[in-house]
Amino acid sequence: MLDNRVYTLLKVYECGSFVAAARELNVTQPAVSQHVKALEEELNATIFDRGRGKLVLTKEGAEIVKCAQKLAGIYASLRQSLTDGAAQVTRLTVGVTHTAESNPIAEALASYGSRNPGVNIKMITDAISNLYAMLKSYEIDLAIVEGRTNDPELRYMMLDTDYLVLAVSPDHPFAKKGMVTLNELKRERMILRLPNSGTRNLFVAHLESNNMSIEDFDVILEVDNIATIKDLIRRDFGVSILARSACLDELKKGKIVTLPVENLSMMREINIAYRSDFEQFELLRDLVKSYNETLKLYK
Repeated sequence: MLDNRVYTLLKVYECGSFVAAARELNVTQPAVSQHVKALEEELNATIFDRGRGKLVLTKEGAEIVKCAQKLAGIYASLRQSLTDGAAQVTRLTVGVTHTAESNPIAEALASYGSRNPGVNIKMITDAISNLYAMLKSYEIDLAIVEGRTNDPELRYMMLDTDYLVLAVSPDHPFAKKGMVTLNELKRERMILRLPNSGTRNLFVAHLESNNMSIEDFDVILEVDNIATIKDLIRRDFGVSILARSACLDELKKGKIVTLPVENLSMMREINIAYRSDFEQFELLRDLVKSYNETLKLYK
C-alpha cells in the first residue's frame, strides 16, 4: 500500500549513502538512486545535496523525510491495528523520559498489562524531544512527559504533579534539616543530570530567577542515568537535584533523604501526551487509575 520509494528514501537517510542503502535493501545501487530521483521529480524538489562528498539533506529534503517517517509510522500502525483486531490483541508503545522511567510509571504499566491479558505494552526510554518526534511520526502511541508544549497536534491528560528536591544520603548533615539554602548548596559537591534533561533545565531556570548560575555551584559529575545518580548519592559521593517521584522507592526504604531548597519551588506536571487523532480514552483513564493504585504502595 505504501510506495516502496518512501521506504527506499528512509533507508538512504538512515544509512547515509545510496550504496549502503542498496546493500540493506538487497537491491542494486542504481535502483535506489532511481527511487530517490523519481520522488524528487514527482515533488519537484531536491532531497539530498550530493556535492559535499556525503549525502546532506536539503531544507526541502528534511521536510520530505519528516513526512515520509510519518507516513511509514501511520502505515505500520494501521497494519498492526488490523492484525491486533483479528487476534483481539491491543499493542501499545509508550515512550517515557528518563525521569519517568525511574518513577512508578513502569510498575503501573506492568500492572495494567497483567490485568489485561490481551494487551502487549512496549516501553521506550528517550529524551523528551525525541519522544515528541516519535509521537508525531506514529512510532509511539503515548509519551509520559514532564510539562507540556503548545503543539496543536498533541493533547495531554495529567497523570500527576511532581516537584524537584535536593536528594542526599541519610548520613549527610543535610538529612537532619528541614530545608537548605542556596548558599549552603553552593558548598556541596553536586551530581546532576545532563544539560539537555528537563530536570536540569528546570533547576537552571529557577537559579536564574534568583540571579544565580549553575556555574556558581560545584558540579563534580554529570550523569544521564538516574539510577546511577541515586546510587552515588546513597554512597555519599555528592548531592543532587532530582524529581521526588524518581526517589519514591529509596524514600520508602530510607536509602535517600529529600528536602526542599529555599526559594526554589520547582513544581511541574507529569502528563500523558497523545496525538489529536488518538481515540482510546478509556485506555488513558485506565492507565491513570493503574498509576494512582501503584502510588498507594509507596505511602
